[in-house]
Amino acid sequence: MRLAILAFAAGVFWLQTRAELPLPAAWLGAGLACLLAARLGGRRIGRPLLLLAGFLLGVAWAGWRAELRLDDALGADWEGRDVVVTGCVAGLPQPFAQGWRFEFAVDTVSTVNAVVPQRLQLAWYHSSQAAPAVEPGQRWRLTVRLKRPHGGANPGGFDYEAWLLERGIRATGYVRPGPADKLADFVWRPAYVVEALRAVVQRNFTRLMPAESWPWGGILTALAVGDQRAVDGDLWTLFNRTGTTHLMAISGLHVTMVAGLFGWLAAALWRRLPGAPLLCPAQRVGLLAAALAAAAYALLAGFAVPAQRTLYMLLVAAAALWSGRQPAPSRTLALALLAVLLADPWAPLAAGFWLSFAAVGALLYIGSALPAGAGWGQRLRGWGAVQWAATLASLPLLMWVFQQFSLVSPLANALAVPLISFAVTPLALLAAVLPWPPLLMLAHGLLDLLMRFLFWCAAWPLWQAPAPPPWAVVLAGLGVALCLLPRGLPGRWLGLLLVVPAVAWPPAAIPFAEARIDVLDVGQGQAVVVRTRRHALVYDPGPLYGGDADAGQRVLVPYLRWLGVARLDRVVVSHGDADHAGGAASLRAALPVDRWLSSAPEFGERCQAGQRWQWDGVDFLILHPAAADYDRGRGRNALSCVLRIDAGERRLLLTADIEAADEAALIARDAAALHADLLLAPHHGAAGASSAAFVSTVDAAEVLFSAGYRNRFGHPRPAVLARYAAGGARLWRTDRDGALRIRLAPQRVEVEAWRRQHRRYWHGR
Repeated sequence: MRLAILAFAAGVFWLQTRAELPLPAAWLGAGLACLLAARLGGRRIGRPLLLLAGFLLGVAWAGWRAELRLDDALGADWEGRDVVVTGCVAGLPQPFAQGWRFEFAVDTVSTVNAVVPQRLQLAWYHSSQAAPAVEPGQRWRLTVRLKRPHGGANPGGFDYEAWLLERGIRATGYVRPGPADKLADFVWRPAYVVEALRAVVQRNFTRLMPAESWPWGGILTALAVGDQRAVDGDLWTLFNRTGTTHLMAISGLHVTMVAGLFGWLAAALWRRLPGAPLLCPAQRVGLLAAALAAAAYALLAGFAVPAQRTLYMLLVAAAALWSGRQPAPSRTLALALLAVLLADPWAPLAAGFWLSFAAVGALLYIGSALPAGAGWGQRLRGWGAVQWAATLASLPLLMWVFQQFSLVSPLANALAVPLISFAVTPLALLAAVLPWPPLLMLAHGLLDLLMRFLFWCAAWPLWQAPAPPPWAVVLAGLGVALCLLPRGLPGRWLGLLLVVPAVAWPPAAIPFAEARIDVLDVGQGQAVVVRTRRHALVYDPGPLYGGDADAGQRVLVPYLRWLGVARLDRVVVSHGDADHAGGAASLRAALPVDRWLSSAPEFGERCQAGQRWQWDGVDFLILHPAAADYDRGRGRNALSCVLRIDAGERRLLLTADIEAADEAALIARDAAALHADLLLAPHHGAAGASSAAFVSTVDAAEVLFSAGYRNRFGHPRPAVLARYAAGGARLWRTDRDGALRIRLAPQRVEVEAWRRQHRRYWHGR
């Protein structure tokens, strides 16, 4: 059964890597046929057929669920149009600087012929009208403007579209000015009751722990109700550096602890009731209480994958013990895996899924080898063995997903795990039920001691390497299994050799005199990474998304880490506009940079026409602005740093936000210097740039546009696209194609679109 479940899981995962959905009915028929043949065939062919049936049924299940979800789509003709909908606030609303963000379950659509999905993610901005404080369960009639799910598509980046698909959110948008009627204060549905309880706890914690005097209050909120957005963004960097991220959200250990505590209390009280154990054994009462407590906490915490996995394991184990059976731990884990995939076939797309199952699997794998005995020496050895197993099992996955590993993680977790799980979290949950300030003060005080220790740990170095290929991760998994074999068995040391490729994968080799240029998909803005054989440059660190997020933090730094770039030789911030320079602070905080160039003085040394340098046979030249341009009081766009990159006879031109007047000045200064094979179009394709004279002078064969999906400026403009197309250029767009990866070599130029090379069935749907 366990192997069949693993085959089913493999089928589910394989389906999530497809560019197009296969027909579920065909795979279901094939799976059932294999299942029947396995029952009728002998043992020799029965087991392989059973595994094949499991794989085929996994594909069919995931495909059927995907079809159902994708069918609930926003009509293509209704993107960007006003629609009147009636429904309920379905999730925990999140305040931000400009208003509120919340999930909305649509009940009815008032606009004639409008096709709107059942679940939306909406923003209600203060700028449109006074956004009231929305609460879970409220019913509203709203005028909204929607678009299909869309997010940045970058190597090593977060797939926002997959995240929305998993949660059933099939359109995003915002509330428009106009009628906004609250029709009911609360609609009584089980899911809304849970969300309302989470909101009450969140409000109580916010009231009792103001941010200015309770710096770790957001962590306590996250531990109580799973609201990770309550934690300051800078703290996640700290947790990543110390390997304690899993403890600052609802993990399986927290759910297990709550279940064990309530189970023990219920059994102890039941034994003290006269005659009660004769009606039902105290052990069964404890099991029932533990299961109910785990379910309640998992729901209160938002029902994330780690909480799901632990809940299903506890339910399976509780059901078996209730019936008098003793299930094998591996069977319990396999059944939990099956339950998670049946409920959520998109779970394998989340890093937490792999990390949680890998850690628990490793602990079960070494369970029989843990030191026995009740003495402190045996307990300490057992704790050390658990830490070693969990750390080693997660190491290949951390390198695959995050490309870094905290060397101090075992030490940090040695203190953080017991303190968070057995002291801070119980106090936070008790305060959720009984909002008494002394409880929160005690929890915050303990957390403050831990945070001081983690800040000290964060000063230790991180191990970083480029993302390894999947085969290296699989090989490392086999190596981990060898390393965790009982002491004394031969060949354990070979496991460490198998782990090495995953944790020390070398950066991609770039030939001499060649450059690799990546125009990242950062929305309405610009971020470009340029690499030669031994050097790296960033041209614009991307836009500012809001008060607590920017492209540097969310896109650029993770991408550089994915590449294995630990240091930048130069950063060119073309000008000071937020859509080009908004990620500068995050980039500066994350990586050392040897030199900064910019037309905006706050970002570094002034860029100026005529500056040039050469790296590994590749030439770099600043063409604009001229020295005199700074004295003319021109706008920021007009002072954009224009960079030309030459790899032998091939040339790329990066133009930022120059406009027609600046293009004319460049042509007058040196028209021949502008001719290029590739061009990053000026000002994202705005109408005031890419003049006919400039287009014909550059005469690029490949023209790239960095623009956001359905951006409010309409970039790139149709007239501009037509102008370049008329000259025979091939057009690329980040909003359509995702990140654009360029190979600039002396004899050839290659352009690849990330969405085309790594398409998934949910993209654009």
